Amino acid sequence: MEDVVTSRSLFPEIEPFKISSLKVSNLHTVVFEEVGRPDGVPAVFLHGGPGVGILPGYRRFFDPKFYRVILLNQRGAGKSTPHAELHQNTTWDLVDDLEKVRSHCKIDRWIVFGGSWGSTLALAYAQTYPRSVAGLILRGVFLGRPAEIDWLHKFGASEIWPDVWAKFSGYIPEAERGDLVAAYNKRLTSSDPELQRTAAKSWALWESSTMCLVQDHSAISEMADSASALSIGRIECHYTHNRFFFKSPDQLLENCDLIQDIPCRIVQGRYDVICPVKSAWDLHKVLPKSELRIVATGAHSPMEQPMAQELVRATEDFKTLP
Repeated sequence: MEDVVTSRSLFPEIEPFKISSLKVSNLHTVVFEEVGRPDGVPAVFLHGGPGVGILPGYRRFFDPKFYRVILLNQRGAGKSTPHAELHQNTTWDLVDDLEKVRSHCKIDRWIVFGGSWGSTLALAYAQTYPRSVAGLILRGVFLGRPAEIDWLHKFGASEIWPDVWAKFSGYIPEAERGDLVAAYNKRLTSSDPELQRTAAKSWALWESSTMCLVQDHSAISEMADSASALSIGRIECHYTHNRFFFKSPDQLLENCDLIQDIPCRIVQGRYDVICPVKSAWDLHKVLPKSELRIVATGAHSPMEQPMAQELVRATEDFKTLP
């Protein structure tokens, strides 16, 4: 289904009523916020990247008079510590962290809301702990398949943003450009902090420049120069270099039999350059009970109005879940 969205926009800005930390391993401590009603219907927001961390705007997709929303900074991201740490940082570590946070918060089941990498993690979590998930809201679907990785880092997105691609690929010497992910990973795991910083900035610039239908140059510069750039570059490249730690390329699609009865809304921008529509379509085909909303003027960013409105519509519709 393709929608020109007419529903309401984001909810007003809101501050957390609680900020907590939880030690999830001998190395990592994750920090998470709670917004809305302490006794509200529980939901968890999964940020992208991996490595982006929680931003204030992410609190605004949910009615604060109805939901209790947990916004979790994944390992190494946002306020979680140690910052940009790669050790003990895999998909399955993050999956287990979610279950630890759910148990810590004394939540029986929650709605899982995730976009981009957050959709990947949401699916991996739901397939591992299906009884913990009341519903799935997925945006900008990414399944971690080689074709999706190659689209973003070899050939595909480069054809739509050749000017931005020239800067991203041009950061790496020509002799190493046959495998940009490996070349960036080498620099992002270097013992030289300045080399890590410049490589992370280049990586973050590529992704932030391709997120929106219309570029927001001030937001792009702010992201590339922020402390988050290091965690985005290091952690995202680490996961990409390791094929997102899946046992098989189609693992998330192959395991969808485990989540057939979980209500699922897929919100996908027609012009999403980072996570093209085909992944959402492929997921919808193996989850026939899911509802796919293709936003006619949507791209990758959840904050642009067409996507934001459709995501708010999803959280409003999910108020009626049993």
